Amino acid sequence: MSSEQRIEIPWSSAAFQTVLACSLIGVMGVPLISPILPELRGVFGISDTQAGLIITAYTLPGVFLTPFIGLLSDHFGRRPVVLPLLFLFGLAGAAIGFAPPFEVVLLLRLLQGVGASGLMVLAITLIGDLYDGAQRHAVIGVNGSAIGIGAATYPLIGGALASVGWNVPFAFFGISLVVGVVALFSLTEPSIDTPPSFRTYVERLASAALVPRALGLWVAAFFTFFLFYGGILTTLSLLLSDVYGLAAGEIGLLFSMVSLANATMASQYGRVSQVLPVKQLIALGFVGFGVSLLGVRIAGSPVAIGAMLVCFGLGFGVVMPSLDTTTAGLVSGQLRASMLGVLTSMLWLGQTVGPVVFTGVAQNAFDSAVAGYRFLLLFWGAGATVGGLGVFAYLTLRTGAATPHTETS
Repeated sequence: MSSEQRIEIPWSSAAFQTVLACSLIGVMGVPLISPILPELRGVFGISDTQAGLIITAYTLPGVFLTPFIGLLSDHFGRRPVVLPLLFLFGLAGAAIGFAPPFEVVLLLRLLQGVGASGLMVLAITLIGDLYDGAQRHAVIGVNGSAIGIGAATYPLIGGALASVGWNVPFAFFGISLVVGVVALFSLTEPSIDTPPSFRTYVERLASAALVPRALGLWVAAFFTFFLFYGGILTTLSLLLSDVYGLAAGEIGLLFSMVSLANATMASQYGRVSQVLPVKQLIALGFVGFGVSLLGVRIAGSPVAIGAMLVCFGLGFGVVMPSLDTTTAGLVSGQLRASMLGVLTSMLWLGQTVGPVVFTGVAQNAFDSAVAGYRFLLLFWGAGATVGGLGVFAYLTLRTGAATPHTETS
């Protein structure tokens, strides 16, 4: 164990720096603007449900494109795929700052989502290409921590920039163009085995993606982002504005609690994963999600809500690295990008469905949206808590004192 803890992270490697940049950009698209969703209702004269579409339009492409992007990456290389995605993300996102009609905003968010759809999956793919074993766990933990730290600042940045103008946060997306230029000259192509024929490739991918172990990962990935994007980034943002009268900057400050807790936990994932197998870690992560949603529901002040958001971040910090490391270790390098593409597709599906379900049910099935949001927090909080505890108890009784890491090597 001590040898694993002494593993050095290759901070000076151009490939590793590109990994971190792709992850940070890939996670930027929603947290940066979630604090200003209430303000965008007035800017465009739209309802809560239409405001949720700003998130849905961004996440929808990833539902369908990430496996395809993984396939392209496995066949043509990582570099020829990641560079166009960086440029598309920056151009489409920054263009929204010119205040086009709402329909054009949705189109630009759709294009931006195309750019974002492969960035995080390719980041994890590069880690899987370059590192293995305990070092892979450590590097993925650092990557997750960097994502958490970055995501913690995005709501703050978005809220601060919105104080200048509602469209200024969208200009910040242009940083992806700078990263693309740097990666153009610094990123080299990792060596992977020559892929098989397309038919054989698809058959192997389908076989690997449909085994029960993989299916469990896809379900966990979907509900992780369903709860986060629907219950926290959309529902809670609207509640904090409508019930507590918080401004965009104040909402961003509260949301940063999730990312800071995520970063802290993810940075320790190498150690945490020595204590329990990943399946139990994922189950406990969902308990953290449920406790957080229940706590947000009963909290009586923004400060108490911020404390409850820490629980969500801690759960996030164990669930996401567990999903990444397990998926990366399921297959060889020939299929790695595509398998991670399937995982990311399920994450995007959760992002896409969550905001629509939470806002749609709250507005259409209840006398008031606020009452609907409160019920949904209670319902999904209880479901995640009971489900997580049940799965953890089942796995513990079935396997006893399981050996960590043996399933993710």
